[in-house]
Amino acid sequence: MFLTRHQTYTGPRWAVDGKLLPQGITLASLLAMPRQSMTALLESLPAGSSADGDLLPPIEANQEVWACGVTYLRSRDARKEESQSAADAYDKVYDAERPEIFFKSAGWRAVGHGAPIRIRKDSGWNVPEPELTLVVNAEGEIVGYTAGNDVSSRDIEGENPLYLPQAKSYTGSCAVGPGIQLTGVESMTDLPIHLVIERSGETIFDDTAATSQMKRTPTELVSYLFRELSFPHGALLMTGTCLVPGGDFTLKSGDLVRISVGEVTLENGVA
Repeated sequence: MFLTRHQTYTGPRWAVDGKLLPQGITLASLLAMPRQSMTALLESLPAGSSADGDLLPPIEANQEVWACGVTYLRSRDARKEESQSAADAYDKVYDAERPEIFFKSAGWRAVGHGAPIRIRKDSGWNVPEPELTLVVNAEGEIVGYTAGNDVSSRDIEGENPLYLPQAKSYTGSCAVGPGIQLTGVESMTDLPIHLVIERSGETIFDDTAATSQMKRTPTELVSYLFRELSFPHGALLMTGTCLVPGGDFTLKSGDLVRISVGEVTLENGVA
């Protein structure tokens, strides 16, 4: 099942496989249920009318997006490249028992498929980061995934790792969508991740990796997020990037970023 959120004349509505769900069904209410109960409910609901309203990000205002860092070898090497003074810190977190987890965005600030992402005005080195983004219910069960773009200012984080919140969390830095593929975590072990960047109609970056290259499992990452935090409305968790453009690349206004994770494709222009 594929869960999407649409703008309608009565306000935002959720849909499954292109058919609107009854008014009053929210992602927060679905993620408050155990996974089995949520699936049973969605399968029992009668098919509504076609969802033809504009797509909205598959997250609600009262939910949060968190993110993980240095979960792929390529990400570790990129972090070391951008921060010579703190290169050892990235080696340590890659090999440590405890993963790096940080707050990325409030739900109301995330943007969806087709909406613009942004680069910071006070940064000269900005990149998209394509990520498998887990959708997790209130009990810490992974119920599905979406595509995520953890837009980052590499020079700001590279100057000092303590600047990571400024490099990662700002208006237009978090894109998720276009919808949620409802599936078990066992189907996420070897998903292809594809990043394409176009500039002036030409492809300037095109590369593919897979979630099988991730050092940590999705279940492990979620277990650390939920250790001392509760999410009564559920949460989204970005799991780290495996594709990082080289040090000579930076995003520019007008670029188009396309991220595919499994069967889900997220596309955003750069404002």
